[in-house]
Amino acid sequence: MGSFCTKLLPCIVSPSKASILEDPNGGNDEEAGNLPAFKEYTFEQLKNATSGFAVENIVSEHGEKAPNVVYKGKLENQVRIAVKRFNRSAWPDSRQFLEEAKSVGHLRNVRLANLLGCCCENDERLLVAEYLPNNTLAKHLFHWESQPMKWAMRLRVVLHLAEALEYCTSKGRALYHDLNAYRILFDEEGNPRLSCFGLMKNSRDGKSYSTNLAFTPPEYLRTGRVTPESVIYSFGTLLLDLLSGKHIPPSHALDLIRDRNLQMLTDSCLEGQFSNDDGTELVRLASRCLQYEPRERPNSKSLVAALTVLQKETEVPSYVLMGIPATNAFSPRSALGEACLRMDLTAIHEILETVSYKDDEGQTNELSFQMWTDQMQESLNSKKKGDVAFRHKDFKDAIESWTNGVTNRLCSA
Repeated sequence: MGSFCTKLLPCIVSPSKASILEDPNGGNDEEAGNLPAFKEYTFEQLKNATSGFAVENIVSEHGEKAPNVVYKGKLENQVRIAVKRFNRSAWPDSRQFLEEAKSVGHLRNVRLANLLGCCCENDERLLVAEYLPNNTLAKHLFHWESQPMKWAMRLRVVLHLAEALEYCTSKGRALYHDLNAYRILFDEEGNPRLSCFGLMKNSRDGKSYSTNLAFTPPEYLRTGRVTPESVIYSFGTLLLDLLSGKHIPPSHALDLIRDRNLQMLTDSCLEGQFSNDDGTELVRLASRCLQYEPRERPNSKSLVAALTVLQKETEVPSYVLMGIPATNAFSPRSALGEACLRMDLTAIHEILETVSYKDDEGQTNELSFQMWTDQMQESLNSKKKGDVAFRHKDFKDAIESWTNGVTNRLCSA
């Protein structure tokens, strides 16, 4: 019993960027991996964190183009960060910049590379976000080295992206600027997350979309304004990217779809990995997103529903599908570790039921019988309290109660 508890307790209480208490649909947006509250940094702090904004710390994978540059850095507490430094002519109104940054900084969700803070000193305007070390979707999809992205992982990417957009929409941030494969980053566990930088409103020094007109929503070309429907159009281009493994202009893709030439639209690396029905459904979703009339496009909530039923290999962690090393605080060496990585609370509960809470038979210990029975009763009470909390979806109390129960059992062992 002691050895089991030694393995179990770190898995339950260990802090992780993908907290098992987090609701991926945004129900617990205040606790996305135990992130600190949004704060204002000094310019000197960020200068030190990036080694004086050294050239070798520039990361191009965030999809930011000059004159805006993103640097990787490390704070004094060893937390790794991504720092976006704007051109001096951007955001001339410091109050507007601070208000916008704070508004985005209030968002907290495991589907986002969350904004941690900002800096607004003199002419300097900087944003500070979580640093995600495993590159971008563009890198893994278009410039892969060891293996092409698997079909199951491509489906997971679009679902997580749709969930990120739906969360932001639910929080009043439906607009996202220049959604593309560079804006999707992969965290330590290989999970895809949407960069928070695209949530900032357009500033003086840039446009909401890239200069490649072939991928720009038609209404943006007419009005110069980004709308929630424009974001869905860009989502459709990403569906094409993931299906084809190439950056195909929407007009060309729609021609292939109309001609029923889906083979030309599908990545040859995916041969044998999905059924015709699944491929057809993804093409159908892309077509709906790319409708010329904005009102004919689906919303993010309906995209989440449609993509959820298409998911494959849901029990396999993302880092396995991606073929990258696991660096999570609790590497999955057991069924419990796997369940924690997946944030599968039902599986965690079942493991605790079958392994942790069964009565020990024939166990001896040095405590008096009365002390032992008292501790066992406390353990059972904690278990029951946790079970009730779990059924009411109060996951925080459930985890705390189960942890107390295991601790009591460990002490009585």
